[in-house]
Amino acid sequence: MTGSSGSRRFTRRTRLAAALAALIVPLAGSAALAAQASASATSTARTTPDPSQLTVATTAVASNLGRISAMVAPDDGSNRMLVVDKNGVVRVFRPGEGVAAQPYLDITNRVNTSGNERGLLGIATSPNFSETRTLFIVYTRLPDGAVTLARFKLADAAQPTVPADTEEVLITQPHAQFSNHNGGQIAFGPDGYLYWSLGDGGGSGDPFNTAQDLTQLLGKILRLDVMRVCEGRLYCIPPDNPFAKTRNARPEIWAYGLRNPWRFSFDQADGSLWIGDVGQNQTEEVDRLAAKQRGANLGWSCKEGPNIFNETRCLDKEKYVDPVFSYQSGGSAPECSVTGGFVYRGEEFADIAAGTYVATDYCTGKTWGLQRRTNGSVRTAEIGNLPARITTFGVDSDGEIYAGTDSVGGSISELHKVTFSQR
Repeated sequence: MTGSSGSRRFTRRTRLAAALAALIVPLAGSAALAAQASASATSTARTTPDPSQLTVATTAVASNLGRISAMVAPDDGSNRMLVVDKNGVVRVFRPGEGVAAQPYLDITNRVNTSGNERGLLGIATSPNFSETRTLFIVYTRLPDGAVTLARFKLADAAQPTVPADTEEVLITQPHAQFSNHNGGQIAFGPDGYLYWSLGDGGGSGDPFNTAQDLTQLLGKILRLDVMRVCEGRLYCIPPDNPFAKTRNARPEIWAYGLRNPWRFSFDQADGSLWIGDVGQNQTEEVDRLAAKQRGANLGWSCKEGPNIFNETRCLDKEKYVDPVFSYQSGGSAPECSVTGGFVYRGEEFADIAAGTYVATDYCTGKTWGLQRRTNGSVRTAEIGNLPARITTFGVDSDGEIYAGTDSVGGSISELHKVTFSQR
């Protein structure tokens, strides 16, 4: 079955259900019938086969983009994606057109790239970008490697370049002792707030237990209102953040107990948060938090994935949230590091892949599909192999998934479109 023909069948079924709902309501005058027709349309749209019936593949669409580390598609109708080179450059890619010759943003003169995990790490554009015109980035700064959240306010959403000297720094998190575990993903949630993941500070075994320390931002996912200024800050604290009014806790924290949540994303259908948290040579994990699931403790470094890692840091009455998926890494396993992706919500492959979350392993390219069932359980299957060295996923304005590979050891970075077929 091809993706394009399946998409047409999917669209016709959904439109037919919606049309029936529109006809039934005025004829029957029944709210119950209207709700039933609407539920039927939603159920049809979300019907997805078991992920074990899927096979994933990619098509290269661009190359020589440096060390790809993040990407985002502004919601401004421009049909462009902003692709991040870890060395400090952002470039514009348009499906079917390629990569613009001129960089969109260049901050190479302020980015610390020493160590494999430092650099320009994350990017996000404000919701309703045509009007709000604000770009956000995360990078490790020169000279000390502090993890930095910054924004740029644009005069025009369509301007071809962003002047580097218009930067406003919102938060800096010291990170000088170790170069690894910077996290760095940023994304706006369906609630309009910016979420930001930070690693535990690096080293091995979270030496200072920062992931469980609520007085620190390391090892956390933060939730920020970055479109306003409050109380002397260049951002505000959402009033329903779990620790907004807690003494001896940073009010920015949304979730904690994370080792290095390198990539996370939101499911646009239900607002759930999916996190790929990199393990320590034993277990890679994917976590899922329901929309508005505040203050979740993901367990590190008491636990690594579903397993006990450091029993001395486990608290008897603490409620740890276990991952929805984990796999072995390191040791005799060739797998090494999870790269979290997205729940597929595009149209091209909707009839066979809608609702499927995709994650891959950096070293091997082994790829898994996860799908949350109506009873709350998550079914998982290997769905093939993507190219090795995938560092990040992104979605374009149509909801189609893309993946970027790293350029290491003389290899060339590539941007790929992810495709699905049915076995």
